[in-house]
Amino acid sequence: MVLNYIWIAFFVIAFIVALVRLIFWGDFEVFPAMMDSTFSSSKTAFEISLGLTGVLSLWLGVMKIGEKGGVVNVLARLLSPLFVRLFPDVPKGHPVTGSIFMNIAANMLGLDNAATPLGLKAMEQLQEINPKKDTASNPMIMFLVLNTSGLTLIPVSILVYRAQMGAAQPTDVFIPILLATFFSTIMGVLITSIYQHINLFNRTIILTLGGACVLVSAVIWGFSRLDGETMNIVSTTVANILLMMIIMAFILAGVFKKVNVYDAFIEGAKDGFTTAIRIIPYLVAILVGIGVFRASGAMDYVIQGIGSLVEACGIDSDFVAALPTAMMKPLSGSGARGMMVDAMTTYGADSFVGRLSCIFQGSTDTTFYILAVYFGSVGIRYTRHAVACGLLADLAGIIAAIFISYLFFA
Repeated sequence: MVLNYIWIAFFVIAFIVALVRLIFWGDFEVFPAMMDSTFSSSKTAFEISLGLTGVLSLWLGVMKIGEKGGVVNVLARLLSPLFVRLFPDVPKGHPVTGSIFMNIAANMLGLDNAATPLGLKAMEQLQEINPKKDTASNPMIMFLVLNTSGLTLIPVSILVYRAQMGAAQPTDVFIPILLATFFSTIMGVLITSIYQHINLFNRTIILTLGGACVLVSAVIWGFSRLDGETMNIVSTTVANILLMMIIMAFILAGVFKKVNVYDAFIEGAKDGFTTAIRIIPYLVAILVGIGVFRASGAMDYVIQGIGSLVEACGIDSDFVAALPTAMMKPLSGSGARGMMVDAMTTYGADSFVGRLSCIFQGSTDTTFYILAVYFGSVGIRYTRHAVACGLLADLAGIIAAIFISYLFFA
C-alpha cells in the first residue's frame, strides 16, 4: 500500500511541477521530456529483466546444486542460533537461512549480479512459509532491510569509477564507505527489531554484532596498510576467488552426495527465466515513476530547497551538492551511479563533493528497486513497515556518510 501512494505521488508531483514550468516559465520541453522518460524507463526495465535472465539462471542453478548437495542445509544449521532471533518466525534449520546468508555474503563482497538471484531465491522460500501470501511477513521485511541497508565490505565498482574519473587515490573512500554502510546496516537491524518487537539483548546477537564490529575493524586496519593499487587488486581478487570457491564447493558437495549436478543445475536454471519474466511489470512501474519525477525537474527543486534550508540554519552546505546521489540511491541504482559520475565530473573526483557522492553511493542500496523486484517476484501487495524501515536505514547511512566525509576529507 505504501508503494502505491509513493508511486502515485511521483506522477502527481511531477505533473504539477511540469505544469507550473509550462504556464509560468514557458518551458515547452518539460512534457516531451517526461513522455520520453516513460518510454526510455520502460525500455530500461525490460533490458534489466532481460539482462538478469542469464545471471538468475546461473545462480539459481548453482543454488539448486547446493540444496541437493546439502550445503544450504549445513549453512542453515550453522546460522540457526542467530537467525532464530533475528527471524523468529522462520522454523529452526529451515533452508532459507542458507539462502539469506549467501545473499548477504554476495552483497558484502559487492557482487550485485550474484546477490539478486540469491535474494530472489530466499524470498521465494520465505513466501512458502508466509501465512498471508499477499502481505509481507516479518522475516521478509527483516531480510529486505538487510539488503536495502547495503552492507558492503569491498565496493569494487565505485573504486573502478573513481579510477576512471582520474582520482589521484581511487581507494581513499574505501574506509569511509565501509564505516557508513556498517552504520546503515546496524541501524536497519535495530529499527526493524523495534518494529517487530525482537529482543536484541541476548548473548548470541551481542556476540554476533560485536564480532561484526571486530571484523570490520580488522578489514579497515588491513586495507589501510595497503597502497591504492594493491588495495584495488586485492579487493577484486579476493571477491572473485571467494565467489569461485562457493561455486566449486556447491559442485563438489553435489558430487560427494552423488547428485547429478548437471541435471540439478538445469532444474534450478529453468526458474531463472520465469522469475525474470515475472518481475518485468514491477520494474516498469517503479522505473517509469522515478523517470517522470526526475524529468519534471522535481528532484532538482527538492535538492535546491534542502540547500536553502541548510544555509538558513547556518550549517555548512558543502555536502548539499552531493545530495542528488543520496536522494536517487533509494530510487534507482543506475540513476544514483549517474549522479555520482556527474558529481565527480562537475566538481572533480578528489573534491569533497565527488568523494561524498561515492560514499553515498556505497553506503546504502536501492530501496524501492529491491522492494519492487523482491516483493514483486512473489506477489506481495502489502509491504507493511518495510518501506519505513528501509528508508530509515538509508537515512542513517546518509547522515553517517556526511559526518564521516567531514571527518576524513573536510
